[in-house]
Amino acid sequence: MDAKPSRREATHDRIVEAAARAIRRAGYQGVGVADIMKEAGLTHGGFYAHFASRNALLVEALERAGQDGLANMTRRMAQRQAAGASEFRALVESYLSDAHLTGAEHGCPVAALCSEMPRQAAEVRDASALRVQGMVKLVKKTLPASSQAEAAMVIASTMVGALQLARALGNNAQAKALLKANRQSLLAQHDQPD
Repeated sequence: MDAKPSRREATHDRIVEAAARAIRRAGYQGVGVADIMKEAGLTHGGFYAHFASRNALLVEALERAGQDGLANMTRRMAQRQAAGASEFRALVESYLSDAHLTGAEHGCPVAALCSEMPRQAAEVRDASALRVQGMVKLVKKTLPASSQAEAAMVIASTMVGALQLARALGNNAQAKALLKANRQSLLAQHDQPD
């Protein structure tokens, strides 16, 4: 039986959840501590009762964003697999979807934050590297065991880059065509019928 979280734990969780959404929506530099605390319904002054620094919050927020993004992706993949798609097809179609194009706040933190990751403090870069490695691992899990190790890295790079470029174009026909072209290319090259 799980114990009910304390008020402090619940407040901490609310801050991390708000920060996880905020960094995917506005980037690491796009949101300050005061904004995150306000979004969590708290005052700025209470921040240091929960975190040693802004970077400590970013590390936790990135971890939460990764967990949430993976849970959302897994749910979308399961729906496609239930309709008969291979695990790889389900991943590609879910990741390079119109919903993911417009859902940065609830989607993959790697695609949302990739260009900013190298410019962060060491602890945030380390947490970012774990998210990238997790993305590659997710792709690798969907490939046949006989696939070359590099294939997962190439596919993950293609998917993240395609999503970033589509988001740069906006929620329009051109962006959706870019996603569709990448879906078709990846599936033609790597989808293995069951």
